[in-house]
Amino acid sequence: MSTPISITRYQGLEAIELRAPDGARATLLLHGAHLVSWVPAGADEQLYLSPKSAFATGQAIRGGVPVIFPQFATRGPLQRHGFARGKPWQLVSAESGKDDALAVLRLNDDGATRMVWPHAFEAEISIRIAGRALEIELACENQGDTPLSFSAALHTYLRLTQIMSASVQGLSGLAYWDSTIERAATQHEDLLRLDGETDRIYQDVKHGLTLRDGDRRLAIRQQGFADAVVWNPGQAKGDALPDMPEGGWKQMLCVEAAQVLKPVELAPGESWAGMQTLELL
Repeated sequence: MSTPISITRYQGLEAIELRAPDGARATLLLHGAHLVSWVPAGADEQLYLSPKSAFATGQAIRGGVPVIFPQFATRGPLQRHGFARGKPWQLVSAESGKDDALAVLRLNDDGATRMVWPHAFEAEISIRIAGRALEIELACENQGDTPLSFSAALHTYLRLTQIMSASVQGLSGLAYWDSTIERAATQHEDLLRLDGETDRIYQDVKHGLTLRDGDRRLAIRQQGFADAVVWNPGQAKGDALPDMPEGGWKQMLCVEAAQVLKPVELAPGESWAGMQTLELL
């Protein structure tokens, strides 16, 4: 039998504190449907959250899992990374079950979104935790009478012990766009090691990835999303970010499930969904 979970507050913002019977827990803000914490059963925090993040209505939060929708970065006329991460989402359900905990949040178009993106839509974020696994699903339905197109990402910030000793496994053979030099290339090495600014969009990602961080291994899988973004600002850009402490870039790496290079196109009434799964091995 499921037990409903009530809304609480985190850093002054409305939040859902998910707790599974096995000890896994997560914190999800209604602001932006932003996951700010995930602690697997018997383990430590897996997400990076900057101690200098601003927790204020309408402002982006540095860390956790920002929801990027309906535009990735500056690839379009909207504000950077779209408007979803700065909007209040509505709670649909939140409950703790026999072996997991689940929350669903929803965002619909309103007057403000239609002024910049003239489409009727319904987006949902579903978060499920159980044991040492986290599932995040983003879904969108076109509720209007004209086609719509969007890009999206789950901008997951993973906590690192030290970036110089971290790597991502599973990208070998994949083509990618290197945003630091505006050039296409192909990954040949089995391990992507991070030794400076990294900003790559890998395409046609069909197999799972593994974050290697010292003795820690984190499996990263995705469904529905075609691309995977690997991002770290490096020292110069990282230390220049006003909402990240000096040296904070060394403790984080974004591995994002994304749909960027080929945006989703939905006819009226059509829907789409994409999921990222993280599992501590």
